[in-house]
Amino acid sequence: MERKNTRKIKIGNVFVGGNAPISVQSMTNTKTHDICATTEQIKELVDAGCDIVRLAIPDEQAAQAIEQIKVQTDIPLIADIHFDYRLALMVIERGIDALRINPGNIGGKENVQAVVKAAKKQQIPIRIGVNAGSLDKKFLAKYGGHPTAEALVASAMEHVRLLEQEDFFDIKISLKAHDVSLTIAAYRLMSQTVNYPLHLGITEAGTYHSGVVKSAVGIGTLLAEGIGDTLRVSLTGNPVHEVKVGNEILKSLGLKEYGPTLISCPTCGRCNIDLASIASQVEARLAEIKVPLTVAVMGCVVNGPGEAKEADVGIAGGKGEGLVFRKGEIVRKVAEDQLVAALFEEINHQIEK
Repeated sequence: MERKNTRKIKIGNVFVGGNAPISVQSMTNTKTHDICATTEQIKELVDAGCDIVRLAIPDEQAAQAIEQIKVQTDIPLIADIHFDYRLALMVIERGIDALRINPGNIGGKENVQAVVKAAKKQQIPIRIGVNAGSLDKKFLAKYGGHPTAEALVASAMEHVRLLEQEDFFDIKISLKAHDVSLTIAAYRLMSQTVNYPLHLGITEAGTYHSGVVKSAVGIGTLLAEGIGDTLRVSLTGNPVHEVKVGNEILKSLGLKEYGPTLISCPTCGRCNIDLASIASQVEARLAEIKVPLTVAVMGCVVNGPGEAKEADVGIAGGKGEGLVFRKGEIVRKVAEDQLVAALFEEINHQIEK
């Protein structure tokens, strides 16, 4: 797939857009003013493979915490600002790497000018974030009374022009909705309209299972079309899951190498081992490995070394026993209760080579 070559911006030490790798973002759900809890969660996100972290800044206490949080982490931090432009000025003074604002909701033109002037001085990019659920009524009225792709893009472009009028172009754009089809249509239209980098996401996607499906379909479709420069998978719960899912979406499209890829077959009547349990054990242990590696867990010899011959290492079940294989070649046969241990012996051998 050929990615659209968008304008490149820099958030901390991470480039977004152009030929830069597609980055994975998440957002802390701690109270930002709780510096210990927030920095601890940031570390967990980094360990999971996060590239950029966003923090909610609802008040001055949260804004003041940025300086101490920055000291304790190297990952780029984005401040999420609404309504009070002074909070944006405070976090800029304290070393924030980027802002997420809606220029239309931080007051009049003078407030926008103050924020843009400060951001420009410190070379801090601004993300314009438009959500279908909070779309300005004038755009709803103009486009039929409900959110449409055209309404989302028109709203975003109004904000873009506010920044461009101030000679500011370090801009990133998001157009999010919980409706997957609407989100895809909006990003397609925006990609045709501007050359700014796009931040992909399905907002309010839901809890883990429904949210993963909606995010994979929406974000994955756009990435497969070459649209998108950074992403966040929005899931209710632990944000670490967002990062892991985001990386998996990129891996599945060949857009990122990060940690192992697990291949496992569906069970059928030929299976004579407890494949579901074995696959779960393997998946849990693989979470600790950061090296790119393809690992296969197959239920029988039919779906064993042959169909999984491209895997770096793998196992295939038999009756009370199984095979360990490497690149489709059988290495040895072991008892079922030794399959996982034997697999990881082979994995460790591959990593140490």
